[in-house]
Amino acid sequence: MGPVSSDSDSGAHPAQAPREESEPERLNRELDQLLGELRVALPGVQVLFAFLLTVPFTDRFHDLPTSARDVYFAAVTLVALASILLIAPTVHHRLRFRRGIKEEMIMMANHLALAGTACLGLGLGAAIYVAGEAAFPGSWVRWFGPLVIIAAILIWYVIPLGYHSRRHGPIDER
Repeated sequence: MGPVSSDSDSGAHPAQAPREESEPERLNRELDQLLGELRVALPGVQVLFAFLLTVPFTDRFHDLPTSARDVYFAAVTLVALASILLIAPTVHHRLRFRRGIKEEMIMMANHLALAGTACLGLGLGAAIYVAGEAAFPGSWVRWFGPLVIIAAILIWYVIPLGYHSRRHGPIDER
């Protein structure tokens, strides 16, 4: 049998013995998990992107100060990049199907997904900034945008990196 996976995402309860799986089974599971996670994130990103694309066609858009319009354009660009980065693993999978490079593809897809969520967090914050400026011109409300970015960083990156393994010994990155 292949390596033992003791990853908490493997579906095994911590009190149960970890399941054993072959290398191909592990790679298939990891790819399925990653693609499933992307299927959850993408609809929200696409809805946000579609909404942002309509904003310049509203009557009040041109009333925004130039700085807010600049931040708006950054928001649209960041959410577009998030879409590209989050869709990329699926395209990679289709282009490289059955080529024997699944582990390499999973690692790249993981990096793309993390970069995509970083762009999404920045885009969300920029969009909140513009919405705050549009709703309450010149007020402090627009600064909720940077707070959203900080919240995304903390919740999406800092907290998970703070998790500690209950296992003794080297950490298994699978």
